[in-house]
Amino acid sequence: MWRLPSMSQAAAQPAPAPIETFGLPSDKGALDLGIFMPMANGGWIISKNSPRLDGSYDYNLAVAKLAEELGFDFIMAMAKYRGFGGETAHWNSSLDSPMLMAALAQATSRVKVWGTVHTLLQNPAVVAKMFATLDQISHGRAGLNVVTGSYRGEFDQMGAWRDDVDHDQRYVLATEWLQAVKALWREDGVTQHGTYFQLEDCMSNPKPEKRPFLVCAGSSPPGIRFTSQELDALFLSGTTPGELAAASRRAKAMADECGRSIRAYCMMTVVLGETDAEAEAKCRHYAEGLDEGALYGMMRAYGFLDSEIGKENDFTRKARSGFMSPHVYGTPATVTAKLCELFESGELNGLMLIFDEYLSAMPIFAAEVLPVLRARFPGRIASGAEAVDA
Repeated sequence: MWRLPSMSQAAAQPAPAPIETFGLPSDKGALDLGIFMPMANGGWIISKNSPRLDGSYDYNLAVAKLAEELGFDFIMAMAKYRGFGGETAHWNSSLDSPMLMAALAQATSRVKVWGTVHTLLQNPAVVAKMFATLDQISHGRAGLNVVTGSYRGEFDQMGAWRDDVDHDQRYVLATEWLQAVKALWREDGVTQHGTYFQLEDCMSNPKPEKRPFLVCAGSSPPGIRFTSQELDALFLSGTTPGELAAASRRAKAMADECGRSIRAYCMMTVVLGETDAEAEAKCRHYAEGLDEGALYGMMRAYGFLDSEIGKENDFTRKARSGFMSPHVYGTPATVTAKLCELFESGELNGLMLIFDEYLSAMPIFAAEVLPVLRARFPGRIASGAEAVDA
C-alpha cells in the first residue's frame, strides 16, 4: 500500500518512480502538432463576424476524424462549465471534456486524445478511474490536461469555489491531487492523509496499461514548478518567439533541477487566405465584430473587478482582436514561414492549433503547410502511420 508522505517528509522521501508514459515521443526532438477542439459554441474567436461554430458533437467528430486522417498527433478538449454570454452567447454551450474524448477515442485509432479536468472539482479517485477507462478505450492514447482552477464565477455557481485556497496554494492542492491520481494508477491501495484529500486504502482498478500523458498550462512560477515536477508537458504563455523561448528555458531548467524533462508547447490560431491581404481582411472583420458583452463576461470569469471592466488595459487591448490565443494569418506560404520562425527560435516541442473554421482550413494546412514543415525539420514531424508510438 502506498502512503503519501506529509509535506515535511516529502523533501526527504522521493516519490515512487512513475510508470511508463505511452504518450511521450521516443524522439525527444520530435515536434508534436495537435488540434484544440472546438467543443464550445463560438470556437476561439469572440466575434459576431467569425464562423458560427456550434460546438456540437457532430462537428467535433468530423474534426477528430479529419485530424486523424491528416496526420496530426493529438486532439485536446478543454473543460468549461459557464460561458461568457454576450450577443453570441459565447461558450454558453459546451461538451463534457472526458466524455467527448472517450467518444472520439472510439471513433479514431491513432491520434492521441487528451481530456481536461479541474482539480477543484473532481476527486482524484474519480479521475484515476475515468482516465484508466479512457486508456482502455483509446488503447493507450489517453492524456490528461490538469487545470488548477481560477474561474470564480464558474465555480461559485456550483458551490465549488474555495476562498481558503489562494493562487499559490492551488498548486499545493494540485500536487497532492496529482500524486494521488498517479498512485491510484500504480498501487493496489492508497492511503493519503493530506491537507486537501483523504484516502483510506483507496482502490482503483483497472490500471492504465501505460500512464496517460500529463499536461498543464500554468504560467506563473508556482505553475511552472508544479508542471516541471509532476507533468510531462507545459503550454507556454507568450506572443513572440523570444517570449516563448525564454519561458521554455525557464520551465526546462526547473525540470532539470528535479531530474526530469518536460516538453514545451504553445497554442496558435491560424487564419488562411488566398492572399495575405485576404487573410488580414478576415482578421480585421473578426475584430470589427468583437462581442463586447462576451469580452466582459470573459474578464469577469478571469477575475477582473467590475470597476476594471470596460476600461482600456493590456488585456482588453489584446482581446479586442477577438482572438483568444496568439494568431498568425496569411497565405499557406506566409503561415509556414511564421511557424518555421516559431519552431526555430521559440525552443518549442510542439504546437496546438486552432482554426477559424476547422473543416475547411485543416485540409489546406495539411496539404500546403505540413509538407514544407516536414521538409524543413526532417524526421521531427510525424505523418500518418509514422505518428504511431512504438
